[in-house]
Amino acid sequence: MFLGSKYSSVIQLYKGDSLVLPCKFHTFDLADPTVVWSRSDLSPPTVHQRQLQGDELKDQNQRYSGRTSMKTDALQTGDLSLNLTNLQLSDSATYTCSIKVFGLGHHSVREVQLQVKVYKVEADSEVESVLLPCKTTVCLPKDAKVEWKDENNRKVHVYENGSDQPEEQHQDYKGLTSMKRNLPGDLSLTLKYPTDGDTNTYTCTAYSREGNILIEKQVNLTVRVPQVEVDSGVESVQLPFNTTLHLPEDAKVEWMDNYDRKVHVYENGSDQPHKQHQVYRDRTKMNEDLLKTGDLSLTLKYPTDDDNCTYTCTVYSREGNILLKRKVELKVRAESDGFDETMRAASVPHQKESDRSSSLYTPVDFY
Repeated sequence: MFLGSKYSSVIQLYKGDSLVLPCKFHTFDLADPTVVWSRSDLSPPTVHQRQLQGDELKDQNQRYSGRTSMKTDALQTGDLSLNLTNLQLSDSATYTCSIKVFGLGHHSVREVQLQVKVYKVEADSEVESVLLPCKTTVCLPKDAKVEWKDENNRKVHVYENGSDQPEEQHQDYKGLTSMKRNLPGDLSLTLKYPTDGDTNTYTCTAYSREGNILIEKQVNLTVRVPQVEVDSGVESVQLPFNTTLHLPEDAKVEWMDNYDRKVHVYENGSDQPHKQHQVYRDRTKMNEDLLKTGDLSLTLKYPTDDDNCTYTCTVYSREGNILLKRKVELKVRAESDGFDETMRAASVPHQKESDRSSSLYTPVDFY
């Protein structure tokens, strides 16, 4: 007759992690015992099976092939814990550790509930950078290759042969990423100047020299865009953007709207009103010495509900490389139905109403 009692526990880990599912039982006084780890929701249900002679995996469910192991002396010591590597979201389930002995039947020793999650990182678009974590206890070889990709399979960052490989990056990420290499097993990625366009699922994969996957982890990044709300009757509204980054004197600052129209351009040390879209002529202003102070905020005069939009401020180097990028969503609450349209037209000088309405339907190409 078996001694011991069945009990349960819950473990929460992340996709790509490795873990040990604990199970201990006095097996050393049993004749020819077999330990079976199983999932009742699968067919076949066997996750791992071990006998005194060694592993017996002919009935193992294929989704666990190459990912499970037990100590070689497990049945001699009673430590029946199961090592499970490279966790997948589909591994979330209840695992049962059981003992089988011929003539004595089958006894469930322990149940372990495993919950596999994806790392979730949230950041505001005002931050200078965001860290996408990827850490492992696996001892990686010195010649391992590390690749970060987004959900569109674009290469975000590549590290190989002891150094970064920027030429393999997708152009959208050039100059915006860096990896930690000071700590063993820390493959975390720093993404600079995140915007809502960077909201994505990122995958960190380490490969052996032969191309085999050593570890793989995922991180869900959500970038929040700050929102500014005003009434349409106000004189002006400020779209905030401040940075502590040291900007070169010859940097170019460009504010754009959702329709890819230029809202305001600062270049060669001064505003460039001739480059503005007509909708924004005589309606925008930026601070003096903005490159020195780091205050790149934009003042928009006479806002109406037609200005409801997400505005993007981009700072370029002289060579055209992106130094900074921020987004601000503007929500202008409309006046009541009795609002005098004549007053609306009068509040926007130097601009015909027909120009404003027609410009709202400028064709846009989406990529």
